[in-house]
Amino acid sequence: MSHPQPPAPRRSRAPMRPIPSHSLSALLLTASTLCPPATGQEPAPPRPGERLERRGDEIVVCGQLVHSTAPVVLWTDPGGYDAYRVERRFVPLDQAGWRDSQAAGLRSPVRFGLRSNGLTPEQLEQVRGGGWSLPLLQEVVDQFVIHYDVCGTSQACFKVLHDLRGLSVHFMLDVDGTIYQTMDLKESAYHATIANQRSIGIEIANMGAYPPGNAEALDRWYDEGPDGGTRLTIPGGPEANGVRDLSASLRPSRDEPVVGTVRGTELVQYDLTPEQYDSLTRLTATLCTVFPKLECDYPRDPSGTLITDTLPRDDWESYQGILGHYHVQTNKVDPGPAFQWDAVIEGARALMGLGSGEPAIRD
Repeated sequence: MSHPQPPAPRRSRAPMRPIPSHSLSALLLTASTLCPPATGQEPAPPRPGERLERRGDEIVVCGQLVHSTAPVVLWTDPGGYDAYRVERRFVPLDQAGWRDSQAAGLRSPVRFGLRSNGLTPEQLEQVRGGGWSLPLLQEVVDQFVIHYDVCGTSQACFKVLHDLRGLSVHFMLDVDGTIYQTMDLKESAYHATIANQRSIGIEIANMGAYPPGNAEALDRWYDEGPDGGTRLTIPGGPEANGVRDLSASLRPSRDEPVVGTVRGTELVQYDLTPEQYDSLTRLTATLCTVFPKLECDYPRDPSGTLITDTLPRDDWESYQGILGHYHVQTNKVDPGPAFQWDAVIEGARALMGLGSGEPAIRD
């Protein structure tokens, strides 16, 4: 599994939204490009108190800002979700402290850990106070685990992870394509058991996959829109559930629910929104550019087909790339049968300039 087979033949797909002029090739910053090239004329020095404006697409890696070209809200931004905070986010402030949280069942005020696997004692001493360098983190991170949240929105997802379960994830992807980063990627988030030390995790807002005939949750969240197509019907409405872009399509990429098999079980699921695919593709390209060991591919069998079961432990140990939660754990099926792996991988590779073909999703 350490040497994935060549990609399976591509299928015809409809194009995604055009890549804006500030494409990844122009914006992605890595360790060698964090400073602009010399132009022969030195810029004016900064003045005390001068603000450094952000574009709104940056993620944070070892304290450094890296462009993704997708809409990003950081934990430090207004409306962000901060996994570093001890108190619970969605209870009255006078009940949010650790004593009340512990009484409510949380086991620890800290919802993340230290990436320690493979580090020498000297390196552990270096990083335990937050002193990660980008080159050292690039040696440690080699997996990107994709989840769906079964919460429907990122706001509800953070409430469940942070307030109720004492867990965390680096990124959440809302239905409108907004990416929320909750902590620096140097941290080990609690999202995928054995993969936490070496991986980055993302929770995608989606109601999940169910056995056919037992999918009542989907009936509550999806309905026919005025144009006859399927629409998300978020209980309480999108604004009350923290959705930022109210002009987003709020529709799955395919109108009909998708039936497929994951880990030997037949499941039905509605697809992600076009905005989610667009942002996830850009984030995947960003992470695979910043982390050289993170191969832009998914687990494949000898014929080049997506593996739809949990990887044997030896194969998982040697695998470096993009994974579903079910590839890591035997009790999971996310991101489900509707997830379009080829769209994300081919799209990210195109943005990285590694392969032919345009980013696309099926109609």
